[in-house]
Amino acid sequence: MLIRRERADDVAAIAAVYRSAFAPRYAKVPDGVDASTDRGADPPEVGLVSRLRADAGWIPTLALVAIEHDTVVGHLCLTRATVGPFPVLALGPAGVLADHQNAGVGSALIHAALGAADALDEPLVGLLGSPEFYPRFGFVPAARLGITLDEPAWVGHFQVRSLSAYDSQIVGEFHFAEPFYNL
Repeated sequence: MLIRRERADDVAAIAAVYRSAFAPRYAKVPDGVDASTDRGADPPEVGLVSRLRADAGWIPTLALVAIEHDTVVGHLCLTRATVGPFPVLALGPAGVLADHQNAGVGSALIHAALGAADALDEPLVGLLGSPEFYPRFGFVPAARLGITLDEPAWVGHFQVRSLSAYDSQIVGEFHFAEPFYNL
């Protein structure tokens, strides 16, 4: 497997990754219709990635794909976020083709993204995700670092991961790129 930057010719394959990974959770698809290709059943992650690409918070160098045998099997992006006046990153969305899940693709993408962010001297990454899954990558409840969330409904799933450039003065309210608030 290769982890590399997203390219323009990956866009359709990336949308297919999110359809495959998340469509069964969001839509009842009629019998005989493939949820991974039915555009009427798009999960929110498909539109979110598209809106993020058009947002000022999009960072092309931190939009990553996992490739196996010339096929995009996973995607993850980091976008610009803030904690008070401090620039930080937000991880997500992230997805893996349904038939490649539980094979290490998502973990490889997360490790690659955190390594890339650290190499770019980013101080911190925040995300909305499973409190059971993400601690294995060093994510902790944001309150431990004095970081709050501007959307109370998301607090139970909000976590942060400090990186090498982290400074304990980075405290305050976390704000995602605007497309996250339009789901």
